[in-house]
Amino acid sequence: MTLAPLPRLIVEPLVRNALVEDLGLAGDVTSTAVIPAEHRSRVAMVTRQPGVIAGLDAAELAFQLVDPTVAMTRHVPDGTKVEAGEVIAMVEGPSRGLLTAERTALNFLGHLSGIASVTAGIAEAIAGTKASIVCTRKTTPGLRALEKYAVRAGGGMNHRFALYDAVLIKDNHVAIAGGITEAIRRAKAGVGHMVKIEVEVDTLEQLREAMQEGADAVLLDNMTPDQLREAVDIVGGRAITEASGRIMPATASAIAASGVDLISVGWLTHSAPTLDIGLDWKTET
Repeated sequence: MTLAPLPRLIVEPLVRNALVEDLGLAGDVTSTAVIPAEHRSRVAMVTRQPGVIAGLDAAELAFQLVDPTVAMTRHVPDGTKVEAGEVIAMVEGPSRGLLTAERTALNFLGHLSGIASVTAGIAEAIAGTKASIVCTRKTTPGLRALEKYAVRAGGGMNHRFALYDAVLIKDNHVAIAGGITEAIRRAKAGVGHMVKIEVEVDTLEQLREAMQEGADAVLLDNMTPDQLREAVDIVGGRAITEASGRIMPATASAIAASGVDLISVGWLTHSAPTLDIGLDWKTET
């Protein structure tokens, strides 16, 4: 499936805010003082380690918002698996603009490529099963759209984007409502017919109660592979099954083999290490 880019309308404000944070009230005082205004350069964007690329749109916008005459030529698209030392893009233009935008561009590109890379690692671990990897709402405030895009670039899927697009009844909702049955009944009465209802369950008894009330999806929290297999049998295809809870590449395969539809992993977005990408100066132009 082709990876659809995010609309510029979504990406540009995030990049613009990052540049404003970096430039402050005085701009790039170092580059202005040291680099002649007429100087131009051509640089290579190079990976320092293997991974999967995501965030090229944000990186390119960082350069162009600083100086619209900067041109970036991509050698690979987002979603590409790369090796260490690979050139992923060439950037050419006024040297001041390149230096001013460099860190912001690489911050976005490294962070999003890191998310795509760890997502790809888990996706590879469960290849051959019916399960898909999905992310959660555990995202960096303000960067959710970009981080969820990076998950897709790595071969994963997105869970709900926010509180507004689906019902997810969790343990505290259940406790306050007085039980799973009452929580689901209130949810059905309070939302439209287009809104899916998912329920988090910790036990098979809770799962049976949720299925009796017609949940559209069930989040099977911190269950063992054996419990997950039994849960999948109980559901019998009547709802989407989602496994969650401290899932790592080493454990993902056994969890996927249980027959669940989805495996949700929060650390994809909140703890993925940055992919090391740098700019190597090639020539003056």
